[in-house]
This record gives sequence, structure tokens and C-alpha cells, in this order.
Amino acid sequence: MTTPTIVWLRRDLRLTDQAALLAAAGEGPVVPVYVLDDETPKHRKMGAASRWWLHHSLGALDAALRAKGSRLILRRGKSDDVLAAIARETGAIRVHALHHYEPWWRNAERAVANRLDLVLHDGNYLAPAGSVTTGAGQPYKIFTPFWRALLEQLPPAEPLPVPEQLAPPEAWPTSDKLDDWTLLPTKPDWATGFGEEWIPGEAGASDRLDDFAAIASRYEGQRNLPSIEGTSRLSPYLHFGEISPATIWHAVAAKRGSVDTFLGELGWRDYAQNVILQLPDYGRTNGRPQLDAIRWRDALTDLAAWQQGMTGYPIVDAGMRQLWTSGWMHNRVRMITASFLVKHLLIDWRAGEQWFWDCLVDADYGSNSVNWQWTAGSGIDANMFVRIMAPLSQSDKFDAAGYIRQWVPELATLSDEDIHDPADGQRGTYPVKMIGHREARERALGALATAKAG
Repeated sequence: MTTPTIVWLRRDLRLTDQAALLAAAGEGPVVPVYVLDDETPKHRKMGAASRWWLHHSLGALDAALRAKGSRLILRRGKSDDVLAAIARETGAIRVHALHHYEPWWRNAERAVANRLDLVLHDGNYLAPAGSVTTGAGQPYKIFTPFWRALLEQLPPAEPLPVPEQLAPPEAWPTSDKLDDWTLLPTKPDWATGFGEEWIPGEAGASDRLDDFAAIASRYEGQRNLPSIEGTSRLSPYLHFGEISPATIWHAVAAKRGSVDTFLGELGWRDYAQNVILQLPDYGRTNGRPQLDAIRWRDALTDLAAWQQGMTGYPIVDAGMRQLWTSGWMHNRVRMITASFLVKHLLIDWRAGEQWFWDCLVDADYGSNSVNWQWTAGSGIDANMFVRIMAPLSQSDKFDAAGYIRQWVPELATLSDEDIHDPADGQRGTYPVKMIGHREARERALGALATAKAG
């Protein structure tokens, strides 16, 4: 019998447009493997919300593989050790996988390649990270010229089909049981709201894309309104690779209206990978070293109030409560809550990035790091630190009254006019503002001036 080939799955949990799986299927018997590797990422191991998603996504993928006469092998440990062990058990020599650009996955790819014949394919991004360069062959640091250059390589190729068949190996290697990985929270089960919001897996991604395609032409006008379902909500499906960006592109690119704005958001995702390829430590190192001198407040009580959605700013608290309940937050509100932590509370952006890493079902190292540094003003392409979002004005401007009523029910009876900034007598059990906007602004600008003065 033909020697089997291993398909090493990570954040590419799909059958459609899966170049590694298709290549392996063309060679003979296939052994699809997912390794729960907490050793290689170390402090960047997957957060709690992502683990909830992973559990359900792996279950869905295994079911899809079994419908093709295959199955998913689950193992836990260091990726190169696990894959080498499976290769010995099955007689496999070659491993197919998709490129990943997080620094720990690049390390893992090198380790696997030292022990096995590793063949890497593209498919998780519109273009391979590092392939979009200036005329001098240098990587871009700023998004706008990066996006212009990326557009010259687009559209992406049509999505690859699902393999017609997946031949099994002569004998299957042993597999862990998914439930034994205890990826789901139990004591307590804080993820009960996740299941009401999400259906992880490739089928769930396809349904979500169909829903978004129907409204994609209105994206520009609705994406900033948290009270309206105007965003795609495809981010967790993209992060776990349950759908490819090429599939999304070809489903919506022909839509009229403001769909180009949405396509630019797909481009931003590529840009984030471009950044972490250049600066692997971007999740904890300022892109602008001049901000290293800012003296952040060591304010654990204030940080906890922000995490719990108890700051006294309704739009901020609505966002933080949505995050805790559903594992996701509206993009406009992500910017508002991040700006509030950094500029109003003067707390290091890295504390917020770590909280999002643990709480978001779409927690992506590149996007999370780039977005936090953009808001903090510390990134290589970022909003200036002196630009401080006014959360009360943002709430009114983007018509967040309905959103606040949903997530801050203590204020649900207030009028649209009052709910953005309730008077003290209207708050009931809801807390007063932790700090006034003007006071916070002056403190943040003072901290910047002190840092510049040395």
C-alpha cells in the first residue's frame, strides 16, 4: 500500500480551499492530524475563549472528514515530537501543511522540517506574508501603500475544491479523545452565551458568509453602528481557518455599494501578518520606541473595572460585557474600549491585549497586536497618541443606544438622549464615571509630555 501522508492542521480547519489537504489526497492515503501544542507558544498558548471555539471546530471537522471516509487524529504535545511519532507509527515521511506566520508556528515549522519532509502551502491569506514588497524589495510598514500593492496581486485564485476522496491509511494511529482535552469551561461554565451566538465549523462559516453577502453592499454605512448587524462576524471563522479569505473575496467582491471597504478589512488582516513577520515580538514591544518612556499606571482596581464593564461609561461597559458574554466585540467598540484603557485609565496597552487574547474567540496574534498598537499610538502605523477618543461622543455619533440597552440593562429605561451619559441621579446601581473625559485627557497628554522630556 502507498505510504500515507500526514496533513498537519492548525488554524486551517476546513476541507474547502485547503491546499495541504488536496495535495496530500493526490499522493495517496491521508492522515489528518491536529496537535494541541501548548509548549511551543509558551506564554502565547491559546486563550480560554479560543479553546471553547477550538473544541467545537475540531468536532465539526472530524465529522466532515468521517463523511469522506477519513477521520481527525488528535494528539497533545510539542508539534515536531508528535508528528515524528505519528510518522513512525504510520510509515509516513511527508507532512503537508499551510504556512502560518506567528513566531511560534514558524519555529515549529523549522523543527518539523528538520525531522520530516515538510511541504508548506499558501491559503490562509490573500497573499503570502512577505510577498508584497516595495520596488526595492522591502516589506511595507504602512498599510495604505501595502494595500495598493496587494491589490495589484488580486483577486486571489478561485477557491480549491474539496478532495473527491480521502484514502485512509492501512491502520489508523491512536487518537486522543476530544473531551479529554477539557477545552470547555465547566466550573463555572462562563461560555453559555457563546453557543447562543456562534456555530463553529465550516458549515457555520458558510452560513455566516451567506448572511453577510446579502448586506455586504451596505457595509460602509453600517459597520460602525454597534446596534445594527452591519459587520460580517466572520473573524473567528477566518482565524480558525474554517473559511478562506479567497472564498469570502469571491463571494462578495462583485457586490455593489461599499463592499470595497470590507475587502480592505480583509487586506488589513494580511497587513497584520506582514507586520508580525517583520516584528515577531509585536505583541509586547512598541513599534515606536519613543513611547517606551511613558509611565503607565499600575492600577489593578481600575483594570478590573474595565474588564468587568463597570467604568461608568455606558458604551465602554457595553462592549466589555458583550466580550465576556459572547467572546466577541463590535469593531468600533473595540477601538473605543481600547482607547479608554490606554488614554483614559493610562494603563499599558499590553494589559488590554492580553485580556482580549484570553476573551476573544477570534484572538489572532497579528490582528490583536496591530490593532492595539494602532489605538495606543505605539505602532509602526498607528493613530497618534495625542488623538484621544471621546467615548461619550462616539456613543452618540454611532447611535449606540440600542446596543447599550442590550448589554447594560441597568440603563435600559433611559431615553436615547440620556443613555450615552446618564446624570448621576439616573444611574441607579450603575457606577459613576471613573474619571472625567477632560481630566483623563490632560493626564494622558501630561504622561506623554513627561516621557518626551525624559
